[in-house]
Amino acid sequence: MLGMTVLSGAATAVLLFIQMAATPARADTMEAALLRAYQNNPQLNAQRATVRATDESVPLALSGYRPKVAMTASSGVQYTNQLLEFSTGKKIGEGPQGPHAAGLAVTQTLFNGNQTANKTRAAESQVLGAREGLRLMEQSVLLAAATIYMDYLRDAAILEVQRSNTRVLEETLKQTRQRYGAGLVTPTDIAQSEAQLAAGRGQELAAEATLTTTRANFRRIVGNEPEQLAPASPVDRYLPETLQGAIALSLAENPNVTAAMFGIDVNFLNVKVNEGALFPTVTLAANVQKNWQQTITQIRQFSASAVAQVSVPIYQGGAEYSLIRQSKETLDQQRLNLEQVRDQARADLVTAWGQLLAGKAQIASSDAQVVASEIALIGTRKEATVGQRTVLDVLNAQQALVNARVALVTAQHDRVVASYAVLNTIGRLSPQVLRLATPVYDPGVHYHQVRDNWFGVRTPDGR
Repeated sequence: MLGMTVLSGAATAVLLFIQMAATPARADTMEAALLRAYQNNPQLNAQRATVRATDESVPLALSGYRPKVAMTASSGVQYTNQLLEFSTGKKIGEGPQGPHAAGLAVTQTLFNGNQTANKTRAAESQVLGAREGLRLMEQSVLLAAATIYMDYLRDAAILEVQRSNTRVLEETLKQTRQRYGAGLVTPTDIAQSEAQLAAGRGQELAAEATLTTTRANFRRIVGNEPEQLAPASPVDRYLPETLQGAIALSLAENPNVTAAMFGIDVNFLNVKVNEGALFPTVTLAANVQKNWQQTITQIRQFSASAVAQVSVPIYQGGAEYSLIRQSKETLDQQRLNLEQVRDQARADLVTAWGQLLAGKAQIASSDAQVVASEIALIGTRKEATVGQRTVLDVLNAQQALVNARVALVTAQHDRVVASYAVLNTIGRLSPQVLRLATPVYDPGVHYHQVRDNWFGVRTPDGR
């Protein structure tokens, strides 16, 4: 009877993780957790705000194409004592007057060495790079949500295994004391049972503490307390069939790689911007000015002008040449950084792929270990009843079964997480690929809302 108690209690924990067939209809799912993380994770929302701020760099660069208009006005009081001499005699001009003036100045840059055009293209590349940074953050948050979801399932199952183990050890100690009363075992057997029970209770408390930490992290990442989590399956159906195919996708679609490529574009255009400082600058300046009562004899004056100006830089202390050389070195650094990022992406992919294959094999191995440990425990208990095994042998067999079940639960966890990790390294861990039932955040909407704005201080959402 005791052997059956051990098996049923431990098996319950594994079924809790593997199947959860009797899970209530309201059970939370992996897809729902990923959806909430995608919509509400504060770190992801902060990254979206960063992208919206980067969008403003494009209209900032485009402002170089637009005229600059300034209006001036002045008004005041001054006292003048002036001697006026005419051919007919002399008169004294004296008294206060209120000089007033108003003017309008318009300046338009006609040519600046293509600096405005290159700044605009660089800003657009910065926006595209920021979007890749957002995609990287989306993948990181979704991977973290999938991982913490599986962590909670694993830790809850391990806690149930340890609780079951504690109940079995309590029953074992009880039976050992009864057998001691009958003179079948020694005090040593009782001490061994008590020691194993104390260790089992310690493992149970440790499992409870781990689950409490996991629960807190689940709420931090997903946004709610975990309740009745349903089982989750791997996402192998979204993965390439071969390692080489996965590597090719990673080198082309991994957001770290694509962001580094846009970084090269930005640095290349910065070189062109700095080289533009060596070219002449052509501007057109138009002014309109009207004055009243500037002097006693001048009642009103109006003037207007339109002037084209050409400024040719000859030598500015060498600063412009230094900036060009510096930007070229930065460009070369970014190109080398791209190679490093590609190597890292490939290494991450190969590592995740290896963990996925190992996880598949580990499940089969752990499952066989559980079956063998169950059989061994049953046999050891039967042999112990006829005196062929000691209490210590039974306790060791019980602990071996517990370890096997913990290993199986862990292997199942690692198998699912590894599949999400591979999907992350190839750059396809997204709500579109996972087919989450949520509107996908489109950073292009805000970009087009602000790109051609000439006026206004309000953001598109009304702030």
